[in-house]
Amino acid sequence: MGNMTDAVKHLLIINVLFFIATQIYGDQMYLWLALWFPENANFQAWQIITHMFMHGGFMHIAFNMYALWAFGTPLERIWGRNKFLFFYFSAGIGAAVLHTAMNYYSFNGGLNALVESGIPKSQIIEIIANGKYSPSWNDIIGQAKVDSFLSAYNTPAVGASGAIYGILVAFAFMYSEAELMLIFLPIPIKAKYFVPLMIAGDLFFGFSNYSTGIAHFAHIGGAVAGFVMMWYWKKNQFNNKRWN
Repeated sequence: MGNMTDAVKHLLIINVLFFIATQIYGDQMYLWLALWFPENANFQAWQIITHMFMHGGFMHIAFNMYALWAFGTPLERIWGRNKFLFFYFSAGIGAAVLHTAMNYYSFNGGLNALVESGIPKSQIIEIIANGKYSPSWNDIIGQAKVDSFLSAYNTPAVGASGAIYGILVAFAFMYSEAELMLIFLPIPIKAKYFVPLMIAGDLFFGFSNYSTGIAHFAHIGGAVAGFVMMWYWKKNQFNNKRWN
């Protein structure tokens, strides 16, 4: 894909610096900078941006940064630095919005079911705010719903993956015939099929009860935001205009 472009290079550097800081300061970095559920006391508005620079481990950041370099570089060459950064952060914000919306859906589903069973809402909120839960809730609404309810409240989102999915969608628009390969399926697949296949996988796991530890709806949110921008730009003959 050639030498690294300016915006991609600086995004890589910032992500690596955040990762090093996380290794030094540990959980405190996640408390400050990961994206928490808005009802959680740890939530801060800046996390909508900062969560994009946080990662859960070496392989997480390695895959994301490789994808940023491989797919972001050719896009920045065409678009210019400013347009690329606008697209990147817009996709990342789109990922945060859909992820949070789905968390609200899961949280409110569990909360409302517990309230309907006769448990005061204030009591439920007080329990989970203290990092606890009542085992009796499993008997009332089922363990799967309790797990989803608690996960929405207690589990922060980290990673550039949402923004990266937007970049993947843009790459598939611009280089639809380029052949790509999945690591676990080393068969060349054209970008116009490869990217929808990845999104389909996120849809499947996002709507299933199978826990993967991955924020699948963040991926989907980034992809949707990327698709909307690419569709609008293409419709308005805006795709190849540079913002330097």
